[in-house]
Amino acid sequence: MTDAWWWPYVMIIVAGWIATDMWRWLGVLAGGGLREDSELLIWVRSVATALVAGVIAKLILFPSGVLAETPMWLRIFAAACGFSAFLAARQKVIIGVLTGEAVLIVGWLLLGGV
Repeated sequence: MTDAWWWPYVMIIVAGWIATDMWRWLGVLAGGGLREDSELLIWVRSVATALVAGVIAKLILFPSGVLAETPMWLRIFAAACGFSAFLAARQKVIIGVLTGEAVLIVGWLLLGGV
C-alpha cells in the first residue's frame, strides 16, 4: 500500500489537515468564551499582524526565486500601490493583494521579465 503512487499525496493531505484543523478546532473551543476585546485576543491579533508584516518585509527585502529577479524599487512600489488600494477600498484585503500583484506583474513584464 505504501508503494502506491497516491500514498504520499494521502499522507500530505492527512498530515496537513491534522496539523492545521486540530489547532483551528482547539482555538474555536478555547476562544468561544472570550470577548473580542479581551487582552488575550488583542495580543493574538497583534502577534498575527506582526508575523504577516515580517513575511511581507522578507519578501520585499530578501526575496528568492523569480521575485529576486525584480528590482527592489518595483517590489516596494507594488507594495505601496497595494496598500493604497487596500485603504481606498475600505480595507478590503483582496483588493490590496490583487492590486499589488498586478503592479508587480505588469512592472516585471514591462522590464522584460519574460
